[in-house]
Amino acid sequence: MSDTVRQKAAELTPDIEAVAANALPAPADDLPGLESPKAEAIKTRMAEIDIANSGSVIGFGAGAQMELQQISQSMLSDVKNKDLGPAGDSLRDMVTTIRGFAVDELDTRRKRSWWERLTGRAAPMANFMAKYETVQDQIDRITDTLLGHETRLLKDIKALDLLYEKTLEFYDELALYIAAGETKLKKLDAETIPAKEAEVEAASENDKVMMAQELRDLRAVRDDLERRVHDLRLTRQVTMQSLPSIRLVQENDKSLVTRINSTLVNTVPLWETQLAQALTIQRSKEAAEAVREAGDLTNELLTRNAENLRDANRTVREEVERGVFDIEAVKKANDTLIATIEDSLQIADEGRKRRAEAEGELTKMEAELRDSLASAKARADDPARNPANTETGGG
Repeated sequence: MSDTVRQKAAELTPDIEAVAANALPAPADDLPGLESPKAEAIKTRMAEIDIANSGSVIGFGAGAQMELQQISQSMLSDVKNKDLGPAGDSLRDMVTTIRGFAVDELDTRRKRSWWERLTGRAAPMANFMAKYETVQDQIDRITDTLLGHETRLLKDIKALDLLYEKTLEFYDELALYIAAGETKLKKLDAETIPAKEAEVEAASENDKVMMAQELRDLRAVRDDLERRVHDLRLTRQVTMQSLPSIRLVQENDKSLVTRINSTLVNTVPLWETQLAQALTIQRSKEAAEAVREAGDLTNELLTRNAENLRDANRTVREEVERGVFDIEAVKKANDTLIATIEDSLQIADEGRKRRAEAEGELTKMEAELRDSLASAKARADDPARNPANTETGGG
């Protein structure tokens, strides 16, 4: 609700309390008499009746009726364009708006689907904020409308106060006219008509006809006055019935304007406070979710680090405690070395054997070669076999 509406609603509160506390007077039940303090007023209205003028009898009390008619027409021109429905409709619209704002529909933990991401559909919190702003705008619009209804209803209540007072004055005025008419009728029946009848009886034959006509006219005027008083009584009765009707309409307007003012001054701020609290609670919920996620992440990191530390420690300790060389590797290397030495010895033995065999062969071949060379030398030294040596020697 805007500050302007809130301020105007607060300023109207004293006026509403004043019209609500204004008690309307009740109409009197009995007609006043000549012994009452209103005797002079009754005599004044009796003086309006001119027996010789039938128009004064027919129009007896018409002035008061005309005044009330003018007031009623003035009221009708102000009220005929007023519709009490919109005020109730505005209240219902506000309730509908507030009921349509459901915090339970929000789920910030829900992940948007690929379709929502593709179409750019807002996240739950964004929807929440948009809906909050929409509700706030609707509340501002409705409260401004309600303030207008409240102002008009206050004017209507004050106008109905005036109408009630004028109607009550008319009701009392009718009582004066009725009392004046009845007093005049009694006087006509007790004094004027009997006196006229005596004049007719005492008149000569020539004047009796005219005097009798005057008597009949007097009785006719008396009957007209009686009918007029009866009409005034009926009008007074209807007027008396209209007084509680005016009061009922006015009380309804008072109740409605009080309800509207209470809604503007108390209910709407409470609703706005609740909406703000809902928004704050939602933000706190999101913050709590973030804190919880951070805590979960911290716990997860601690757990993973502890597990990693355990694995790393196991690996390091195993490596530390294993020694520089594995015994299996040393044993395998030792076996391989022994096998290598044995292979070397075997190869050496085989080499030695082959060398011995080769040496024998070499000795054999050397002997054979020596024998061959010796044989060749012997043949060369034999003169019979070598003529060149004989010729050389003889020379």
